[in-house]
Amino acid sequence: MPTVAFHTLGCKVNHYETESIWQLFQQAGYEKIEYEQISDVYVINTCTVTNTGDKKSRQVIRRAIRQNPEAVVCVTGCYAQTSPAEVMAIPGVDIVVGTQDRHKLLPYIEKFQKEREPINAVGNIMKARVYEELDVPSFTDRTRASLKIQEGCNNFCTFCIIPWARGLMRSRKPEDVIEQAKQLVKAGYKEIVLTGIHTGGYGEDMKDTSLASLLAELETISGLKRIRISSIEASQITDDVIEVIDRSEKVVRHLHVPLQSGSNTVLKRMRRKYTTNFYKERVNRLKKALPGLAVTSDVIVAFPGETEDEFQETFDFIREIGFSELHVFPFSKRTGTPAARMEDQVGNDVKNDRVHKLIELSNQQAKEYASVFEGEVLEMIPEEDDHDNSDYLIGYTDNYMKVKVPLNKKMIGEIVKVRIDQAGYPYNIGSFVKVVKDPEVELV
Repeated sequence: MPTVAFHTLGCKVNHYETESIWQLFQQAGYEKIEYEQISDVYVINTCTVTNTGDKKSRQVIRRAIRQNPEAVVCVTGCYAQTSPAEVMAIPGVDIVVGTQDRHKLLPYIEKFQKEREPINAVGNIMKARVYEELDVPSFTDRTRASLKIQEGCNNFCTFCIIPWARGLMRSRKPEDVIEQAKQLVKAGYKEIVLTGIHTGGYGEDMKDTSLASLLAELETISGLKRIRISSIEASQITDDVIEVIDRSEKVVRHLHVPLQSGSNTVLKRMRRKYTTNFYKERVNRLKKALPGLAVTSDVIVAFPGETEDEFQETFDFIREIGFSELHVFPFSKRTGTPAARMEDQVGNDVKNDRVHKLIELSNQQAKEYASVFEGEVLEMIPEEDDHDNSDYLIGYTDNYMKVKVPLNKKMIGEIVKVRIDQAGYPYNIGSFVKVVKDPEVELV
């Protein structure tokens, strides 16, 4: 049996796509082994979101070539898409496929094995207009399934290379999304995470569908207990989306709404499509629709030209919103983006100082948010063992609090009610209350 080993860099979408590529290999009779082992084929799914992403991707590619110089080395993903010539120039790389046509990987491998000529199969992603179906019937992670609903982005923020790596917005047909959601529920998943490159933009490129109508349709799937939206831009939180969320029994109390900056002048330089007032108004309406809502976000610190006053505006705005967790990124120049060419790049000392201030604020806000739920009973799905204490399992509540609870391993994947005994961050400590029985199953 031929062997294949995978290495995925970067985001959740990449991890989803690696799973889908593995399905193809599995159907072709391959056995999956660890990346550290000697394999017949290596597939590296690369990231290009920062220059460091490129560098890490190159290191991982070279590692495979060193491990088995005889192996077929295939490189796919965003770095392969934006810099195919750079990837092809690494001695030992045999096949390069970008962020399209990954279903052709196996035929390419066969062709390479016959002809022994390197294959560069990267096409112009900007011409792609149709969502490429890549099915994932099950995941290595047994409790939560990702469901990719769209690809690409039309925003062209000044710091971001992703439209050049992923192409323009392409939504998956709603019937295909629903069909796969049903498949995942059938395979035993209770929670589905809607994911994509620009998830909240779903349907913007289609006539008769939207994120709101898709959510309403997913709501009707029996056996599906939780719907999580991986990320949604403030500009995409329409009144319709808020209305569907308000009525929903399944959309969880957690939304990731990227902010990037709390200063309007910086947002303008970033070419973001909202103001701080608009952002605040949308988040407040969501908090009304979902009481106890956890809002997480991304912030870029020290964007070119960010003054002390602009940073303070961001700091104050974050305090005003009250996030449950922040991902803080120091600005890093991404070659090929307008922001990398901007004047007034902020020095490293200032950058580090500002990053630390925001991380401290984020930790404080996370603790404040969690403390509200101390003594409360919440639903969670246990996902994995606690490595520090084998009597405990770790999982997420519907509002994305990470909880450790003393539980039997058999509970992994079940929905259980737990009491939050000790609120904290990054973990809360809880105790088991009861298993949530599924009335739909009991009726059968």
